[in-house]
Amino acid sequence: MRRCGSRAGCSAALEFGLRGLFVCYTVSLCAVGIGGKFMKYVLGIDVGTGGTRAVLAGPDGGIVSSATCEHVPFASPKIGWAEQDPQDWCRATGSAIREAITAAGINSSDISAVGLAGQMHGAVLLDTNNEVLRPALIWCDQRTQAQCDWLNAKVGERKIIELTCNPALTNFTLTKLLWVRDNEPEIWKRFRRVLLPKDYVRFRLTSEHAMDVAEASGTLMLDVAHRRWSEDMMSAVGLPMSCLPKLYESPEVCGRISEAGAAHTGLQPGTPVVAATDSPAMDPKGRVHTFCHAVPGRWHVMGVTQAAGLSLRWFRDLLRNSACDFSYDELTREAATVPPGSEGVLWAPYLMGERTPHLDPDARGTFSGLAASHSRAHLTRAILEGVAFSLKDTFSLFHEMQVPVRKIRLGGGGARSPLWRQIQSDVYDHEVEILVAEEGAAYGAALLAGVGAKFWKSVDEAL
Repeated sequence: MRRCGSRAGCSAALEFGLRGLFVCYTVSLCAVGIGGKFMKYVLGIDVGTGGTRAVLAGPDGGIVSSATCEHVPFASPKIGWAEQDPQDWCRATGSAIREAITAAGINSSDISAVGLAGQMHGAVLLDTNNEVLRPALIWCDQRTQAQCDWLNAKVGERKIIELTCNPALTNFTLTKLLWVRDNEPEIWKRFRRVLLPKDYVRFRLTSEHAMDVAEASGTLMLDVAHRRWSEDMMSAVGLPMSCLPKLYESPEVCGRISEAGAAHTGLQPGTPVVAATDSPAMDPKGRVHTFCHAVPGRWHVMGVTQAAGLSLRWFRDLLRNSACDFSYDELTREAATVPPGSEGVLWAPYLMGERTPHLDPDARGTFSGLAASHSRAHLTRAILEGVAFSLKDTFSLFHEMQVPVRKIRLGGGGARSPLWRQIQSDVYDHEVEILVAEEGAAYGAALLAGVGAKFWKSVDEAL
């Protein structure tokens, strides 16, 4: 393993969190050494599943301050369901921004631009007055298999991939809209517009309906190859184009902080907000996803383990519900005392179904190989190993698609544990790089904000 500083190029970037684990064949946005100089600050916001993070980057591109405000845990009223209140994202965003500004000791007038990143695939349904109609069905919600089956029968599996570069999956936004149409007709009568989670937060900050092509790639409504909404797909399912927001490339300015947004966050009114491979490569079986990259004119191929970071959090929370209260560090220190292979204990990390490579919303997590001699440490190590082996499936598909993986970079929670880093390097049989700045999506959003504010001419120049 080695640490990675100011680098850019083709790589597989891994990020763990409650959103699962994503492997992207992409041009990395997380380099730290910044070319160019500017006099003010840029703010990046990541509207995640467990919380919202705000990161301020300073004149040298370094991180000046950061803050996180946790969300209320997502509701799961039935097995496989996952819902969140969009108003809670807005509350957390306002708190995180104010805390980051205070920690940096700067004035909000010193912030030149704001970038937004966030959880993909969710569905925030709005009425004519832009009021939220129901709790948002978020990315890991798995209730829509019947709608996927209907899509495949009506449009055709091959045709769907031709139109959107991706298969009909229970996670994608379109299937969630169809579920509401099929199961909640009174709400559907009032439906006029759909936004993704971060785009609803953007609306509350700017009063603009907007979405970037990178996020829109996970809706099953985007013509990914041409970076525009798919009129053919919308027509096939009987949805009006008017329900979709305006599309932007990720570094483009797509709105400015409104008076209401300023009052909520402490930012200055008028502050600009940006929407956060050289040709798209597709798996004809849809086992990995082809999405538009945040860098204009580029695409990335992504594999997903639904419950990567969630697997370890689930296990930790089970222990917290007993008489003990363990931290992640304590659990992984214990696990380091167990030999590789966890002495026969195996973990299948399918707590929320799975996407890569199984495309199975009904897959479930299991421990196997348990014996009376096994301890908590064995189970913890088995979870770390099971997630890594699950992700190795994605690398196998990349090889099958002839997508080269030259570098592997780890970010987020999975990069903080020395044991988990070593397990991943061993399982992938590949050297891994550790990023100097591990802020992930929020920092990338800040860099995109800098491009939108014209500090740099392009994302490549910023990197």
